[in-house]
Amino acid sequence: MLNLTDIPTLHDRLTARWHQEAFEIWWPPADGWTSLIARQHLANFELWHTEDEARTPGATDSDLARVKRRIDATNQRRNDLSEQIDQMLLDLLAAEGLPNAEAALHSESPGLMIDRLSILALKLFHTREEMQRADAPEGHAVRNRERLAILAEQRSDLAECLARLWQETLAGTRRFKLYRQLKMYNDPALNPAVYRNPEKAEQP
Repeated sequence: MLNLTDIPTLHDRLTARWHQEAFEIWWPPADGWTSLIARQHLANFELWHTEDEARTPGATDSDLARVKRRIDATNQRRNDLSEQIDQMLLDLLAAEGLPNAEAALHSESPGLMIDRLSILALKLFHTREEMQRADAPEGHAVRNRERLAILAEQRSDLAECLARLWQETLAGTRRFKLYRQLKMYNDPALNPAVYRNPEKAEQP
């Protein structure tokens, strides 16, 4: 069975790499599981930096509209990949007759926990950057050092909870479900701002 304890290390390695070289030239690993984790993290990586663009001082309305569309598309991909992570895990478990239908249900799935770990990896990376900023105001490094300690603890706790959930699921004492996000804003049939304005929706 899979080992879920090395996910934070993978997140950190990919985050550092994508800040050093263009992520557009990166190819996912051949291993299906590792590829899925990496691609889900890449969606969060892109989302993080696209949201930074949306907050650029002086951005025009046209800039913001373009960035908002990118955010919506990337966020949809991020959620789809989180669901694919859960589906892959459930498919592996099904081959072993798991999860145990009588076991206690966990409120959060591994895919959602891995998504949170991905975001924490990005927060840790950028907090370290802020600690080292040469042009930062006085006290900035100290404040971010304190933030770093909190984020590191949060990630450690979450990673431990994920590992425990997986081990307990394998032992038959815990179970989880795939919780569909069912996003409505990207579906033209469910978003009233789209289906009530079909003419505008068709415009480029």
